[in-house]
Amino acid sequence: MSIIICPGIHEPELTESFRVGLLDLVSHSAIPAVSYANAPNSANILIYPGKDVSVLSALHILQFLRVSVAHRRYCLTGSLKSPIIFISFSAGVVGAIGAAHLWQILGGRVKAFIAIDGWGVPLQGNFPIHRMSHDYFTHWSSSLLGSGQNNFYADPAVDHLSIWKSPQTVQGCWVDSSIEIIPPKGRLTAAEFLLMLLKRYEAN
Repeated sequence: MSIIICPGIHEPELTESFRVGLLDLVSHSAIPAVSYANAPNSANILIYPGKDVSVLSALHILQFLRVSVAHRRYCLTGSLKSPIIFISFSAGVVGAIGAAHLWQILGGRVKAFIAIDGWGVPLQGNFPIHRMSHDYFTHWSSSLLGSGQNNFYADPAVDHLSIWKSPQTVQGCWVDSSIEIIPPKGRLTAAEFLLMLLKRYEAN
């Protein structure tokens, strides 16, 4: 399993904090985190290096993904057949959702798409989609533009950048958007919700 992280337009230190937190999550779970060794059941993590308006470009993200896979820069296995999970944030959701569709057109497999605070970005696809939001209003209004069945919103609300910088400190609710009246399915942190999704897709 391969994970591509698509940040927004913000300081790179925030993405590094997210990456470190994600690696910590993965290393303490049943998902083996292997960045520099070939292993059929490993979680390989790529980070799109853009930090300006290039995060809005599906073509830039796709090119990065193709080069990374083709050259095995991150030791991804199976080239296009390697299933990919997109984790995107803020403005990066715009470029990432386009790149996910283009990856499929090229014959690649998108295992899941996770949008963190992609407010105002329509999300549709023939792959599982999950939204994570920094407050209930963002969760509710974003769901009108497409979301999967399992989503998360912070409660109490936090500021926009906190859910990216330190998801392990953000408490909130896991909800099933397929139900018309949405009751929370459980309380957990944003990091725990993310880990739950990664474990599910690693198992399948």
